[in-house]
Amino acid sequence: MRSVRIWARLLGIKRAVIEDVSFDEESQALVVSVRPRKKAKRRCGVCGRRCPLYDQGGGRRRWRVPDLGVTRCYLEADAPRVHCPEHGVVVAQVPWARHGAGHSYAFDDMVAWLATHTSKSAVCQLMRITWRTVGNIITRVVAAAQQQRDPLDGLRRIGIDEVSYKRGHRYLTIVVDHDSGRLVWAAPGRDRKTLQRFFDLLGKERCAQITDVTADGADWIAEVVADRCPNATLSVDPFHVVSWATDALDQVRREVWNAARKSGQKARARELKGARFALWKNPEHLTKRQRATLAQIANTNRPLYRAYLLKEQLRQVFHLPPGQAMALLDRWLAWARRCRLKPFVDLAKTVKAHLAGIRAAVTRGLSNGRVESVNTKIRLLTRVAFGFRSPQALIALAMLDLGGFCPPLPGRT
Repeated sequence: MRSVRIWARLLGIKRAVIEDVSFDEESQALVVSVRPRKKAKRRCGVCGRRCPLYDQGGGRRRWRVPDLGVTRCYLEADAPRVHCPEHGVVVAQVPWARHGAGHSYAFDDMVAWLATHTSKSAVCQLMRITWRTVGNIITRVVAAAQQQRDPLDGLRRIGIDEVSYKRGHRYLTIVVDHDSGRLVWAAPGRDRKTLQRFFDLLGKERCAQITDVTADGADWIAEVVADRCPNATLSVDPFHVVSWATDALDQVRREVWNAARKSGQKARARELKGARFALWKNPEHLTKRQRATLAQIANTNRPLYRAYLLKEQLRQVFHLPPGQAMALLDRWLAWARRCRLKPFVDLAKTVKAHLAGIRAAVTRGLSNGRVESVNTKIRLLTRVAFGFRSPQALIALAMLDLGGFCPPLPGRT
């Protein structure tokens, strides 16, 4: 095998001719002089169309490739400009790197893979780049992958939620495909305009193909879904419905605790303060001590125990067959309206307003469980992505890791 072929294999480049290999003493790196093959020359860097030469550009430039052993390595070549009828004057395409990149395909793919499998410091030290450069590479790799495969194609059942990524009420709105479990879209913000951008990108025809949407009961999500997805059924996430009941229960507990504290019953107030987790937990997970606490509340504090039973009965709605579940929910609504506990009276009004979405969740068996799983992973990625200047780099990292766009390591399939 000729030495030029060996160098091409080592560097992971195709459709290029290796002219020379030298060692640059100043940068302490190997420099491999290359040029595109004849068929790959004078093509638009954006669309790849063959175009007339405009000028020689800024002269020769270098592209970083994966290190050879312990030595840094660069490709060096001319960077002429061409005149594209569609994109104007642009730098000519090179077969070893993406347009506008200072790194080869193999280098970009290796960094993208490492960013999802190792720590931030490991990526930076191993590849000898800064963390901001990692963010730029990830954004570039994901953008290129999305041009080859549209993550919005074939969507039928989706989950919508928001996740905090920074202090100061900074949120991302995310969309997850229920069938594949993949993150398909994310954008900064959590309002109608943000979500409408997703459906604008989806298009009217694909919006009509959506059959199910799950969400947390937020009005802004429900309004946009009703307007843009005429054939979709909106299901309210059961976990959020139960969390509404848990919040109402805790509000009753605080009211009872404040009343006991103000009346001078310090021992009773102390017991109620410590009963918080016993009231929150599911009965099957209670410890002996927590069961005893609940039994004492049942004997000494009927309003609080009534609130606990209301919470548990609403939770049971989502563990029964659809017919029994809806019958139980009707009885729960009747009980909550006349329970004389204001937080649960208000909750009954909220449940009544979202009754169609709750019924859909019970009958279709859908929840935001997969979406919450993606949320948890995004929160972890926000810690990894600390130092990115914009949410776009974080979104690119999330799409890379959770959207199925992570490339294999160079040389692997």
